[in-house]
Amino acid sequence: MSRALRLLVSACCTGIPVLAAIDGAIINQTTGKPQPGVILQIIQPGQGGMKTLGTAKTDAEGKFKFDQEPQGPTLVQAIYGGVLYNKMIPPGTPSTNLQVDVYDSSRKPNGAKISQHFVIFQPTATELAVSESFLFQGDPKLTFNDSANGTLRLYLPPEATGASAMIQGPGGMPIQRSVEKTKQADIYKVDYAVKPGETRFDVNYKLPLASPLVFSSKVIQPEGNIDLVAPDGVTLKGGDIEKIGQEPKTQAVIYKVKSPSYKVEIEGMGSMREDAGPSEAPDGAPGIEVVPPRIYDKMYWILGLAFGVLGLGSFLLFRSAVPKRG
Repeated sequence: MSRALRLLVSACCTGIPVLAAIDGAIINQTTGKPQPGVILQIIQPGQGGMKTLGTAKTDAEGKFKFDQEPQGPTLVQAIYGGVLYNKMIPPGTPSTNLQVDVYDSSRKPNGAKISQHFVIFQPTATELAVSESFLFQGDPKLTFNDSANGTLRLYLPPEATGASAMIQGPGGMPIQRSVEKTKQADIYKVDYAVKPGETRFDVNYKLPLASPLVFSSKVIQPEGNIDLVAPDGVTLKGGDIEKIGQEPKTQAVIYKVKSPSYKVEIEGMGSMREDAGPSEAPDGAPGIEVVPPRIYDKMYWILGLAFGVLGLGSFLLFRSAVPKRG
């Protein structure tokens, strides 16, 4: 009996799991059928950064296989229709018979829409920090992907500085994206594919102090309710808003915006408590989930950012392998 065979028999008899290669199938959830011709790669974090362990392509039946065995957390990454789709393999979980879902893409929103938009004001002695969060509900069968115009378009006051976006897709980790100017004055865009499920965009920027401190904004694309959040110690005033309740965990006051274009006067100073989690305010007001600005406090966020940066590089790599349309 060979040494390899003896080890296999010993592992089966003692109950020790035998590491297997990574295999599975790509399923197009738009058509409900396996998707052939999809390029994939497997990635693992290491001391020197992210390491690509192998690449593959689905066959006529949408199946793929990597001979490499996962050692630690492994990411299976596929590109279809110009969009990256990820499947995480946590340590100790099966790596065979995986299913990676992809979707057809459209430059039109179709069923994708903004279900909620809330704005948090945090005035300090030197500046006004503004955080705008948008919750996108993706189309159940299509990915919304409009690189030219951005999937999220928003208005930023002319004096806004330091705008950046943190995005978390369905089942994914937060990654950072740039907030880019468009040809329209004070209109900005964020390029990020909105897949089926919920995608959250957090856009942060700063405004200089003024007396009185007035904030003006307007809606650029169709969306659900807009709520303004004033931390404890901060008051909002204006004819375009209506107070709807107080969030019990943070003591923040929530205001409903009554007009697509609105203006509010901000008084006082205050900031949100970073340890606050989602909760429900009285009178049907939405709960608040505060995302701490120091994203490096949590290791999985670091991995998320790393995977996101790697994803951009992977996209450029994969795109070179996709035939150009005539």
